[in-house]
Amino acid sequence: MVEEPAARRVADSLTVHTTTVMPEDTNAYGNLFGGLLVALIDKTASITASRHAHLNVVTASIDRVDFIAPVRLGDILTLTARLNYTGRTSMEIEAEAYSESRITGERAHACSAFLTFVGIDDAGHPTPVPPLEPVTDAERARFEQGHARAVARRASRAG
Repeated sequence: MVEEPAARRVADSLTVHTTTVMPEDTNAYGNLFGGLLVALIDKTASITASRHAHLNVVTASIDRVDFIAPVRLGDILTLTARLNYTGRTSMEIEAEAYSESRITGERAHACSAFLTFVGIDDAGHPTPVPPLEPVTDAERARFEQGHARAVARRASRAG
């Protein structure tokens, strides 16, 4: 009999990554490449998934990426990734990116994304992940919303 992993909390796996935008990170307009931002989001979210599951993880899907405001050359970029929902082998992570002017200190919400990761075993097969234990009302609401998105993802794959 396989023992069910103990539930973990959102705070246990929260990941924050901060970097600065350099010239090689930008396009001809001096804005951060969108693809680079998505890669940074994927890396940050994968750390959150690994911290929660204590397993190797793979990106299963990125539901949507919303670019809200540009991130400019020289800006400080902060990415935050938190777990919203867990299924049997999958985890939904919500990532947000904020830019900060190093001169004025002004912060702007630059990007949001929902990513799904799957825990894998040593053979690369999906394996169960610990359940998520939402603690606050906001975490419980995000869990329910994440569950609804997971159901919608399954439905869209089926038909």
